[in-house]
Amino acid sequence: MSEAKLFILSGPSGVGKGTIVSEVLKEDPGIHLSVSATTRSPRKGEVPGVSYYFMEDAQFRSEIRAGGFLEYADVHGHFYGTPKAPVMEKLAEGKDVILEIDVQGAMKVRETYPDGVFIFILPPSLHELRRRIEERGTESREDIELRLGKAVSEMNYLDRYEYYVVNEDLQGAVADVRAIMRAERCRVRKAEDILKKIEEES
Repeated sequence: MSEAKLFILSGPSGVGKGTIVSEVLKEDPGIHLSVSATTRSPRKGEVPGVSYYFMEDAQFRSEIRAGGFLEYADVHGHFYGTPKAPVMEKLAEGKDVILEIDVQGAMKVRETYPDGVFIFILPPSLHELRRRIEERGTESREDIELRLGKAVSEMNYLDRYEYYVVNEDLQGAVADVRAIMRAERCRVRKAEDILKKIEEES
């Protein structure tokens, strides 16, 4: 009976956003995962429409001009963005949508869809965030320092979010996110609309 929600999860690189989203989707398959669009070429194993919507540069730019993205960015010469139409269609169908995105993207989504529920994922500490990034073994020492500096900068946006979750323990973080989602589904925004639905279903 509650209106569908757009849940936006963001936070510093390496904090575990993707893993949390994957676990939430396993436990609640009724949630729709927003798929991003990109102009880069598909990588091995990536499935169009599942991993990404793959677009030509001209098509992406055309969508930008038409206002077809909730947010977008140019990253190392390739565009990445969140297509608006699939998200709005699922919400109109009454299905919740979850979007995993970086902090800058989340702030752009807030401008285009302020009714979203914004959740910031925090590390237990910068020391632990460093350890997790180092464990991946994919970044140089210089890259790690840049990521940590960016993480500190991104955490200054915390007051722009409705909720935060500390990812100290994965299952605990997943439980916190799911609790936020349950609470949001029960939030009273327009009491008259809720009462009207009850009357219609009586």
